[in-house]
Amino acid sequence: MAFFSTRPNSAGDKSRQTASGSFGSPIAMTLKTGLTIDSAGRMVSRAPGRSLAVVALQPGGSSSWTALEMQDAVPAQCGLQPRVRRDRYLKEGQNMKIGVSWRICALIGAVLFAACAPSDPPSSPQSDANGAASSTPTTAPAQTSAATPATAAVETSTPAPAPDSQQRPAWPGIVLIKTMSGLKNPVDLAHARDGSGRVYVVEQRGLVQAFNNGFQGQTPFMDIRDQVNCCGEMGLLGIAFPSDFSSSRTLYVNYTTTVPGRLHTRVSRFRLLPDVHQVDPDTEEILLQFHQPWRNHNGGQIAFGPDDYLWIGTGDGGSAADPQDNGQKGQTLLGKLLRIDVSPASDSPYSIPEDNPFVGNDQFLDEIWAYGLRNPWRFSFDRETGDLYIADVGQNAWEEVNFQPADSPGGENYGWRIMEGFHCFNPSTGCPTAGLIMPVVEYDRVSGMSITGGYVYRGQDQPSLQGIYFFADYVTGNIWGLRRVNGVWESKLLLDSPYNVSSFGEDEAGNLYLLHYSGTIFQIQAAGQN
Repeated sequence: MAFFSTRPNSAGDKSRQTASGSFGSPIAMTLKTGLTIDSAGRMVSRAPGRSLAVVALQPGGSSSWTALEMQDAVPAQCGLQPRVRRDRYLKEGQNMKIGVSWRICALIGAVLFAACAPSDPPSSPQSDANGAASSTPTTAPAQTSAATPATAAVETSTPAPAPDSQQRPAWPGIVLIKTMSGLKNPVDLAHARDGSGRVYVVEQRGLVQAFNNGFQGQTPFMDIRDQVNCCGEMGLLGIAFPSDFSSSRTLYVNYTTTVPGRLHTRVSRFRLLPDVHQVDPDTEEILLQFHQPWRNHNGGQIAFGPDDYLWIGTGDGGSAADPQDNGQKGQTLLGKLLRIDVSPASDSPYSIPEDNPFVGNDQFLDEIWAYGLRNPWRFSFDRETGDLYIADVGQNAWEEVNFQPADSPGGENYGWRIMEGFHCFNPSTGCPTAGLIMPVVEYDRVSGMSITGGYVYRGQDQPSLQGIYFFADYVTGNIWGLRRVNGVWESKLLLDSPYNVSSFGEDEAGNLYLLHYSGTIFQIQAAGQN
């Protein structure tokens, strides 16, 4: 996630810019120049005026979005002006502008994360000899193996005609039903896959609360506040339960900590107390620990995939514009999607799956599954198809969602810091796009400033939501749906909420939840349904 401000910090921090524009406007689905994407999800060509809603993507295509993020934040004084707005919903093939004048203040950021972050960024990153691990568009990218960063000839494909709009299912309306409250800065929600019906809510300060049918336990399920370095973008950021949780009584968390005197990301395994449904903090076993050069862009999502391996999302290490180019470096775990086996045959805390894409490649660490990420704030697997969605927070202009089909062999390069969304970032023009995987959707500063990724709905109680991927913007509260109909990706604003959406979650039955950073959790339901 990110902090936001209308003005730079006192030390001349250049990582944020004055932000103005429309809150509550729909996703920018029409690119100024249009584009075409091939079956592998790579940009091939563009046609002026083409809408993202009518760009043909064959099964297996991919794309993404991004959101503006800040390195550090301090409270700022600002005024809010009433919104003057027109139609909130985007019409096909149009770039809609909403008449709005807002000054975004750091108070918005402070709602997201407590004002623990320093007022100024460090002038230079902290060094670490063991930084890896202790233990649209102007040119067509080349059609090349994602796991082998090399140039190749461009292979184009002809987009299929867009399906008639009358053949597309109607988008549902949604409502938010309050189900849990009284929390302090919730940032993640998960279930244990044990048939209990419980959900577990992560509080950024280092607590995990267990809920059963909406009722909170009398004592925290987990308390590691003594180990957690909070807050800002730091803290206890993610939790994951293995499929054998009911028998192994183990779980995994991702948090930031100081070791010693320097910030690190840590992924650890814990066990429950013998006779109590509560985590024993003394059972910590550290799996991964790596240095964070700055205090922002920590990623934090962990989840077990359909393969029962543990997947870990990491940010690029922070500051602004990825000054160390960590997103593209193969010898660091920063700016990556990692995949490890936490049930190894040996006594090691984890092992490397044999089919990880860079095993045996001395240019990349074996843990890496994909790279080129800035700050993936929530990724999730479609529990029906196994497809992977990654929401990646942007730098100055674009938020994005990336898509990876279930049969991917890994090795994808999602482009950061070469590109931000569909657009060149470094260099700002004429950037090399060979081998890069483009997002499936992006949005700009008009629609939001910090993306929060969600889940594909696969529950049974809300049939009109079936197959829709939900995502939101933390700053504006906009909630969108994303789906692919007849090979065509399309997205729509479903709700302009007043909430700071810090995360989404799902229970074992497939019901979806939205986390408001101020402490309330809502279930997403279709309008007009019980």
